[in-house]
Amino acid sequence: MFKIPFLDLPPLRGAAGTVRLPGSKSISNRVLLLAALSEGRTVVRDLLASDDTAVMLESLRTLGCAVWREGGDVVIDGLGGQLRAKEAKLFLGNAGTAMRPLTAALSLLAATQGGSFEVSGVPRMHERPIGDLVDALRGLGCEIDDLGNAGYPPLRLRGPSTLALDTPVRVRGDVSSQFLTALLLALPLVAERDIRIEVIGELISKPYIEITLALLARFGIQVRREGWAAFVIPAGSRYVSPGEVFVEGDASSASYFVGLGAIAATDVPIRIEGVGSESLQGDVRFIEAAAAMGAEVKAGPNWLEVKRGAWPLKGLTLDCNHIPDAAMTLTVMALYADGPTTLTNIASWRVKETDRIAAMATELRKLGATVDEGPDWIRVQPLQRWQAAVIHTYDDHRVAMCFSLAAFNGLVTTAAKPVRILEPHCVAKTFPDYFETLFGVVSVDVADVPVITIDGPTASGKGTLADETAKLLGFNVLDSGALYRVTGLAARRAGLDLDDGDAVAAIVPTLQLRFADGQVFLGQEDVSARLRAEATGLLASQVAVHPQVRRALHQLQLDFRRLPGLVADGRDMGTAIFPDAALKVFLTASAATRAERRYKQLISKGISANIEGLRADLEARDERDKNRSTSPLEPAQDAQLLDNSALTIEASVDQMLAWWQQRRPF
Repeated sequence: MFKIPFLDLPPLRGAAGTVRLPGSKSISNRVLLLAALSEGRTVVRDLLASDDTAVMLESLRTLGCAVWREGGDVVIDGLGGQLRAKEAKLFLGNAGTAMRPLTAALSLLAATQGGSFEVSGVPRMHERPIGDLVDALRGLGCEIDDLGNAGYPPLRLRGPSTLALDTPVRVRGDVSSQFLTALLLALPLVAERDIRIEVIGELISKPYIEITLALLARFGIQVRREGWAAFVIPAGSRYVSPGEVFVEGDASSASYFVGLGAIAATDVPIRIEGVGSESLQGDVRFIEAAAAMGAEVKAGPNWLEVKRGAWPLKGLTLDCNHIPDAAMTLTVMALYADGPTTLTNIASWRVKETDRIAAMATELRKLGATVDEGPDWIRVQPLQRWQAAVIHTYDDHRVAMCFSLAAFNGLVTTAAKPVRILEPHCVAKTFPDYFETLFGVVSVDVADVPVITIDGPTASGKGTLADETAKLLGFNVLDSGALYRVTGLAARRAGLDLDDGDAVAAIVPTLQLRFADGQVFLGQEDVSARLRAEATGLLASQVAVHPQVRRALHQLQLDFRRLPGLVADGRDMGTAIFPDAALKVFLTASAATRAERRYKQLISKGISANIEGLRADLEARDERDKNRSTSPLEPAQDAQLLDNSALTIEASVDQMLAWWQQRRPF
């Protein structure tokens, strides 16, 4: 995913459709580690493709585990509990589901087989406590060195050392359930006798332990338990691959679409596929909270359907210990409620990817909300006067996804406000395609979708400037200059009579046209080279004479106005096609500069050219374009003039972004 600095969400007005969830992060990384520790080969199906799973996969490869892809599946040849690499440095990003279990497993393997391993991550990971897990491992006899602040990564795990397995392993359960999960996943590696784990304090996030126990059973480990107070790894336990494992959809990620349905699905429900009533994940119980706020929810074995019921939503007070990650979504849903919403027992939020209680309170206040917070609770009042806000995401995927729901404020206020999400690429941690998926099921007033137009003469650099600007904003691109050529090419390929204007016009709405990185794609085919051919130019001339084709192409251009926004380049985008564009730019350059650019472009492609001839041709075309009867080449009255004769593309893009910022309400 290209790392755009921010994503502007215009007011969103409704929702309907079907969402297929990516695989569960919690299940994905547990399965990867279990498969790597097991005897035999494991085929992992529907694995989440994300930053967190990427660092786990890379770590397994570094440790000598054979990992490869077969189609959409990942295949792992397990280590059988035997180290193949005795030294390694593992970078684990901000993935707690990789850091904690790998720390435990490598500490025990180094103790019994020798070795030295360093585990580290991003700066935020070095602020996330791991001391309770380290204390438990040291109590067993593991040698662990703090390479930074005591109780936090980075760490060095080394051995050999003598393990003391005849006394219970004690670990705190009231900070993070990942410490207990790490021990449950690692201790079967050394279970020469029964190993007892005792939990100190109240265990939080119990549903995540249920996931761990269920997956251990799939890999041959039958843990005995005494409620939530103690767990026993049976003597002689060893991991055996089940052959294949299916990863169910991520229930935490489902919460955003459950919230979406509760807020905006007024007629047709949002259908969420990948989790349901048979899910292993405790976060699927988020649907109970949504129903308590008024949503209408139906559930099947592997699907959910949600639509709006009560409106406004109902405020509630809820102990969220059982849905710690998904509960964040409730804080934004609370803005649409009829009374305050209070979430309690969420102390674990403070040691996640960021301090989530503080983060959510800070960003909700930017929207205009009244928010109170405590050590393990947050209270959100319904929002009466919405403000356009720039949401800082703290490199936390869940903050970014939660606040996308704030863009539906137009459903409760006549003065709808856009929402800017900073660093939206952070969603790659668990849901790389989140925003694209969201845009696929929401509706919007077309007039709310922002448009930037870039008009100007031939060879002024419109296409390059449009592409680079669109990349930075995450917007779609329209290269209007290619449309007649694409239409002519598609009509000829379809065997149409190019003199039959009605037949040619009928094919226009079916064109699967996309512009990216200066290239033109028709379906999956890159047709850029074909469009430059002289023969294709003749086809364009034949179809351009038909008024019905011009009308169809006009509508096609309007249809490119899609979420989250559009950058359109051409000669009449700001005057004829998008006269209401938020920013209009008329790009110019001297004929000499444009001729030199065109000359270099042609020479680089092995095409002979004469710079003086090119200049004469450009000047002649400029004159024709300025004096044509339909849509003459001229700047819109409210266009910004940009002469880029002496500017680099970077400088031109910077100017575009500066103008764009001036027009936004943030």
